[in-house]
Amino acid sequence: MSPMRGAPGVNAVIQARSSSTRLPGKVLRPLAGRSVLGWVVRAAAAAPGVDQVVVATSSDASDDDVAREAARCGALVVRGPLDDVLERFGLALREHPADAVIRLTADCPLLDPALIGQLAALWRAQPTLDYVSTTLVRTLPRGFDAELVRADVLLEQVASATGADREHVTSGIYARPTRYACSGVVVSPAADDLRVTLDTAEDWELLSALVAELGDRVGDWRAVVALLRARPDLVALNAHVEQKKVGR
Repeated sequence: MSPMRGAPGVNAVIQARSSSTRLPGKVLRPLAGRSVLGWVVRAAAAAPGVDQVVVATSSDASDDDVAREAARCGALVVRGPLDDVLERFGLALREHPADAVIRLTADCPLLDPALIGQLAALWRAQPTLDYVSTTLVRTLPRGFDAELVRADVLLEQVASATGADREHVTSGIYARPTRYACSGVVVSPAADDLRVTLDTAEDWELLSALVAELGDRVGDWRAVVALLRARPDLVALNAHVEQKKVGR
């Protein structure tokens, strides 16, 4: 995670909190001997082109354990408002300056460092881009989501965004493609019908089964997709779970 000499700095910022309406405490659950948050920190730290890993949690007492676990896993930690996630990202950028930030969420333990690294490489090759993600056109399973935002654009959102855009952090950017220069990473064949994020007990059952098969190692989206295509019984575990919609 040493900075690339002469290259613009890119930090990974992981949003994490213990309060979850559908599965409280999910980011601290043990998965193959390490916390779900620990999996995400490990993936971010292994991503090529990422200089620092920051966990942005809340200053609420309910997140004291999250802050301690993040530090134990080797991440930098910032704490801000519980319900203003965007402000936490602004805090992370102010305390740990970078030219761009890669937004990750702590409920995606199988994150693939190679995909995260692709975002950093694509943006460094074209630093005029405001936003680069794996979700602009979704072709990957839900659970491999990563979004890079240029620092000045993120700070502009911190200063001006309202409503749901403060919870969803980047929605005020990708929803305005005529204002912001947006690009994305797509894969083929598409696998966006699959789900390996952690929101519900059914998601936990699937993730536990996947890790039992694949072992305790950083995520590899191709290996995950190959296993799920070969095991429709696993896909069925959480196929009915619906993702929460982004309100505007």
